[in-house]
Amino acid sequence: MDSLNSGQESRDARPTLTLRLGGLAFTGRSAVVALLAIVALIVALLVYLKLWPTNGPLLASGALWILFIGYWTAAAKNAAPTKSSESRESRRRHQRLMNAALFLLFVPVPGLGRRYLPVATIFVPTRLAIQVASGVLAVWARRHLGRNWSGAITVAVDHQLVRSGPYRVVRHPIYSAMLGMFIGTAVVSGEWHALLAVAIIGSAYWRKIRLEEQTLGKVFGPAYDAYRRQTWTLIPGLL
Repeated sequence: MDSLNSGQESRDARPTLTLRLGGLAFTGRSAVVALLAIVALIVALLVYLKLWPTNGPLLASGALWILFIGYWTAAAKNAAPTKSSESRESRRRHQRLMNAALFLLFVPVPGLGRRYLPVATIFVPTRLAIQVASGVLAVWARRHLGRNWSGAITVAVDHQLVRSGPYRVVRHPIYSAMLGMFIGTAVVSGEWHALLAVAIIGSAYWRKIRLEEQTLGKVFGPAYDAYRRQTWTLIPGLL
């Protein structure tokens, strides 16, 4: 769940981004620098293999997704026990939409392989930067949730409403980040199938947000109503 945490909210110890590479660990700004260095190395390798610019940008975006999914899977192992959860059918529906969106993000299905953006390699680093920045936001928000993060809509044992880090401004920063990552890959691809993937994942998260906020409203009551009035759903100043 995108907005729950267990125990007392951390005010003194603020979670920082951590990146582990074998026996090495990078935190804070050094983790961001290390991640950007990895992207640069991937791009350099693709250039060396003469896969850039034809397939290189999309392959680099795919590599970023692999790194992100690897981290997300490892972090999910520390999830806390839950008191209640959404139905299996509801969870399956979200997973089906997520899988369909990821498939369309990279696979040029017939009829959707035309471009909506021109091939402009000069803008590729900027487009990849959208994905990198969104991934960093997701990790930042995920670390503030701690052990009470869940892929499903759940109510954890001894949970509290998180208002630290990005949650001071938006209520669902992980969903904002995931949409940003999809958009980053879609503009790297520049083809209609990837844009359709963004539409699918957007509808999936909008559905999930509605269900999640209903649950949070029941759990926290007036406190959550006040929190909603003080924050944005996904994008500060817009939504």
